Amino acid sequence: MSETDAAAVAPESPVAVVVMGVAGAGKSTLAVAIAGRLDAAFIEADDLHSAEAKIQMAAGVPLTDEDRWPWLTRVAMRVRDEGQAGPVVVACSALRRVYRDALIRDSGMDLVFVHVHGSDEELAARIGRRTAHFMPASMLDSQLATLEHLDADEHGIVIPLGMPIEEAADAALEFLG
Repeated sequence: MSETDAAAVAPESPVAVVVMGVAGAGKSTLAVAIAGRLDAAFIEADDLHSAEAKIQMAAGVPLTDEDRWPWLTRVAMRVRDEGQAGPVVVACSALRRVYRDALIRDSGMDLVFVHVHGSDEELAARIGRRTAHFMPASMLDSQLATLEHLDADEHGIVIPLGMPIEEAADAALEFLG
């Protein structure tokens, strides 16, 4: 799927939404807005990183796949647990297809991905303005290098980075049906 393609494959009955993208894209802000409209549980995947991983990222050292697997498992289990009680929306980078597939497999849920994305310059400007987060702006390049855009067969939509939050939430909810 191209970065600007707004609609791909929508599942018949979405149970959980993953708002994905690189650091600074606004995943959490959009996820909170969507969760509020759906009266859904909200999960901040960053909160599920180990203390060691947060220290590593704060030092500007990118996580490896080996570092990410335990975290992705924790995210998937939390999505599964929260999803048993009702709708759930999670803010999670989910940068690679294999990570998204693991979230689906390990949660046992039909996930819909909402990818917040823009140009490298827009993303750099946004992350540069961010304060009080363990992920420094210097990590953006490694995240962009890791990012694999949604494939045409993945259940998801791409939301342009500059879209106002209310419009972005409207677009995501329209996609969800």
